This record gives sequence, C-alpha cells and structure tokens, in this order.
Amino acid sequence: MRISACLTAALLGAVLTLPKPPQAAAADDPSWQTCIGSTTAPGDRVTACTAVIDGKTQTGRHLAGAYCNRGHGLTEKREFDAALADLNEAIKLDPAFACAYTNRGRVYAFKQDLDHAIADYDEAIRIDPGFAMAYNNRGDAWLNKGDLDRALADLDLAIKYSPQLSTAYGNRGFVYYRKHDAAHAIADFTTEIKLDPNVLAYINRGNVYREAEQLDRAAADYGEATKLAPTDARGWRNRGMIRLFQGDNKGGLADYDKALQYDPADVYSWNNRGQAKLRLGDRKGAAADFRKALELQPDLKTAREALARLDGAR
Repeated sequence: MRISACLTAALLGAVLTLPKPPQAAAADDPSWQTCIGSTTAPGDRVTACTAVIDGKTQTGRHLAGAYCNRGHGLTEKREFDAALADLNEAIKLDPAFACAYTNRGRVYAFKQDLDHAIADYDEAIRIDPGFAMAYNNRGDAWLNKGDLDRALADLDLAIKYSPQLSTAYGNRGFVYYRKHDAAHAIADFTTEIKLDPNVLAYINRGNVYREAEQLDRAAADYGEATKLAPTDARGWRNRGMIRLFQGDNKGGLADYDKALQYDPADVYSWNNRGQAKLRLGDRKGAAADFRKALELQPDLKTAREALARLDGAR
C-alpha cells in the first residue's frame, strides 16, 4: 500500500488552494516557489522552505504551508522527528489546515503509530470531507491494522472524490488481492496502470495473475516492470520465477542474473538461480548459488536440501 503526501500548492492530484499571497512579491520569491513546487526534490524543498521560514517572508496559512512542506521534505528524507516538529508547528499556526494533518498522519504511519495516524486522517476528513488523499491514507492505515473492510470503504471514498487518484486504485486493488478477489484486484490495477503506468502496479497485477495461474499474463506484466525500471530487481526476479514455472530454464537463469546484479542480497534469487543452473546441468554453479543463499539465510530449507542432494550425489 502507498500513503500519499500533500503539498500546499499542488501534488498528486489533491490540491489545497492557498489564499492569495498578501504581498505581490510572494509570487516572485524563488524560495517560496521552490518550497511549494510539486517536482522539487526533498533536500531542495527543505532548503527553500527553511529560507521562507527564516526570512519571515510569509504569514498565516502561507507560513503554515512552509512548515508543512518542509515537513514533507523531511519525511521524504526519513527524518521523521524533525518532520513531526514542523507539522506540529503548521497545525499550531493554522488548526484548520487539513493538508498538515494528512502529512502528519503519514509520518505517524511511517513510524508504525497507526492509531495517531488514523486520528490525524480523521481530523483532516472532518475539516475537508471530500479530501481524497486523507481517505486513501486512512485506508492504508486500516489495512495495516488488518481491517480490510474499513480499508476498502475508505478507498472507495478516495476514488469517489478523486476518480483520477491512481494511488487509490492501486491500494484498493491490493485490498481486493488480500481479500482473494482477483477480478476486482486486476480491474483496479489495470485502471491504475492506465492513469499512471508504474513498476509497483505492474508487479501487483502480475502477482494476481500468477496466483490465478495466468502465467503468460503475469510474465508480461513483470516484463513491463523491467522496461519501466531496468535496474529494479523486482521485475526480473518475478519474471524469472514464472519462466522457471514454465520450464524456460535459460530464460529464468538470465532473469535471475539481472535480479542479482541489482539486488545481490536477495536470498530467493540465489536459491532460484541455483535451481535453474541445476536443471541446466551446471551442478558446480548450482552448488555455489545454494551456498550463497544459505550464507544469507542459514535456515532456508529448499537450498539446504538441494545442496545436500548435490553433495550426496558426488
């Protein structure tokens, strides 16, 4: 599941419109524009918003927005305590600032404090009953608490209020996947892909196809993931598994070579590449891969048993 962030000018479809700047110069202030920019990198956002705050160039909701956006940048940098301090200040400056509650809830969610996260999303929704991002994020929190029905209800509302919010379709698809409703999960992931073709959407839909034993479709989705993100090991290792299922041992070996190039710490890629090598008659290479898998995870039963068979066959 994914929890979305909110910026005070524009980000990810949920826009909080700020009041007109009290000074004409605000629109021309490069620090302010960088602070609120939807594409600003986290470190640059922190620097720019700090310049706005320290320069005392904004007041009221604009100042709260600078704290909120700096809190967002700090969240992306995983500096959660500093982010909380900024978001607390944003809420202190403007207690009716729904975006700040949503971003603070997101920090609590990252800290695994789901009760505080839900309380903040509740407050954001009380202030703005149509705030799709808050429903999306609260749905994520309910999922992580194991309440799939509440998660589904919130994600339905997120989509109702923002039909173009691709993340909400992806999250709802994941809830359907957890509820073993493959048809609805595939439909939601397909919609997410139409709105925003991204690696996780293809991998999630591929996982549903895999469990439904539609292996060609699963392989196609994992292949799309490798095209979108060639250095992301997930697409390679998932497609490698499908190829092994289908008896394409050379194809599986090639995919696991790529997976291990980009994620050499993945124990299952070592184990599965060992299986591919074993099927192709490379006993020495297979044994080396099984040993590497056991080095990473000494209790991996499949690797231990495969290595024992190889050693016993000498």
